[in-house]
Amino acid sequence: MSAADPLPALLVAVPVVILVCQAGATLFRRFGQPPVVGEIATGILLGPSLLGWLWPEAQHWLFPDAVLPFTSVLGQLGLLSFMFLVGLELDLGALRGHTRIAVAVSQAGMLLPMALGAVLALGMYGQLAPDGVGRLPFVLFIAVAMSITAFPVLARILIDRGLYGTPLGALAMACAAVDDVTAWCLLAVVVALASAGSTMDAATTAGLAVAFAAFMLYAVRPLLARWAARADRANDAVVLVALFSGLSLSALATDAIGVHALFGAFLFGVVTPRGAQRVEVSAARLRAVAVPVLLPLFFVHTGLRTDIEVLAADPVQWLWAGAVLTVAVLGKWGGATGAARSCGRSWREALSIGALMNCRGLTELVVLNIGLELGVIGPELFTMLVLMALITTAITSPAVSRLHPSPSPMKESPDISPVVIGSRS
Repeated sequence: MSAADPLPALLVAVPVVILVCQAGATLFRRFGQPPVVGEIATGILLGPSLLGWLWPEAQHWLFPDAVLPFTSVLGQLGLLSFMFLVGLELDLGALRGHTRIAVAVSQAGMLLPMALGAVLALGMYGQLAPDGVGRLPFVLFIAVAMSITAFPVLARILIDRGLYGTPLGALAMACAAVDDVTAWCLLAVVVALASAGSTMDAATTAGLAVAFAAFMLYAVRPLLARWAARADRANDAVVLVALFSGLSLSALATDAIGVHALFGAFLFGVVTPRGAQRVEVSAARLRAVAVPVLLPLFFVHTGLRTDIEVLAADPVQWLWAGAVLTVAVLGKWGGATGAARSCGRSWREALSIGALMNCRGLTELVVLNIGLELGVIGPELFTMLVLMALITTAITSPAVSRLHPSPSPMKESPDISPVVIGSRS
C-alpha cells in the first residue's frame, strides 16, 4: 500500500471494521445484550487495549496514521446521521399521562448522579484533569457524563423483553425522553464554557445556541411541516438528499456557534416532522447506511483512544475507575429508583425504571469523545468513563430480565420503525 495514497488502506480498514463489529454485535446479542455492547467491546479490542498490545504491527497495518483522518470523518458522518435519527425518534408525546412522574424520575435520575459526579470530580481534579482545564468545566462535564441515559438502546431492550407498549415501557420511554433533552442542553452549556475564552464568550455562545434552537423550532419546523405534507409526492431520492443536506447545514451552524456539530444534527431531527411516509422511508434508508456501515468506524475511533494499559500501570487508577463506576450506578439507578418508588410505583417497577435509566450506550460515548476533543478530560479518565459506559449498558438487560423473567418475545421491527432507527445507541 502506497503511503502517498491512503485509499488502499482505507479499503482494507473499512470492511474489516464493519465485519468485525457486526460479528461482535451478533455474538453479544446471543447472550441477550443489545448490539451496541458488542460493538463498543469490539472497538476497544481493536485498539491498544488488546490488538495493539498483543500485535502492534497488525494494528498499525490495519490503522496506519494516513488512514485515521478518513475513518474518523466517515465515523463522524455516521454519528451526525445517527444523532439526526435520535432526534427524529424523540417523541415527547410519550409524556402524555406520565408528565409528573416522568419529570420527577428523570430529574432525580439526573440530579443525584450529577451531585455525586461533581463531588467525585472535585476529588479527582488535581490528579486526572488535563493541564489548563478550569475546575468548573471539568466538574460540570463529569457531572453531566454521570447523568446520561441512552434513549434508543432503552427502547431496544424494552422491545426485546416484550415490555415496549406496556405501562412500564411507556413510563420508561417518557423518563428517558425528558432525560435526553435535559442532558443535551446541559452538555451544550459545558461545551460553551470549555470552548469559550472567557465568561462573556461563553454567555455569547449560549445565547446564540438558544437563538438558533428557537429559530429551528419556530421558523424551520413549520416550514418542514408544510414540506413534509407535500413530500409524499416527491421522489424518494429528493427527500433523502433534503434530509441529509438539512442535518448537515444544521450541524454546520451549531459548529460555527461553538456548541459542536452533533447538537445541530440532533436538533434538526427534533424539528423534522414524523409520520410522512417518504420522510420515514428516507430516514430508514439513511439508517441502513449510517448504523451498520459508518457507525462502527466511530466505535473503533473510540477504541483507538481507549487504552486499558494506562490504568493497569497504576493501581490507584483502578481505584478511581471503581469510584467512577460506583458513583455512576448508585447515582443513576438509585436516583431514578427512589423517585419512582416515591411516586407510588412498586419496588419491581421502580428498580426496573432505575436499571433502564442507568443504560448509557452510544450516547455516553458521544459525550466522552466531545470531552476528550475539547481537552476537558484526558486519556486516563476517558478510558475509565468508556469502561463505565460499557459496564452500565451491559448490566441493564440482565437486570431487567431478572426483574421481568417471563417476557413476551417480539420479532424484529421493520426497517422503517422509528424505534429501530436508533437501536444501536
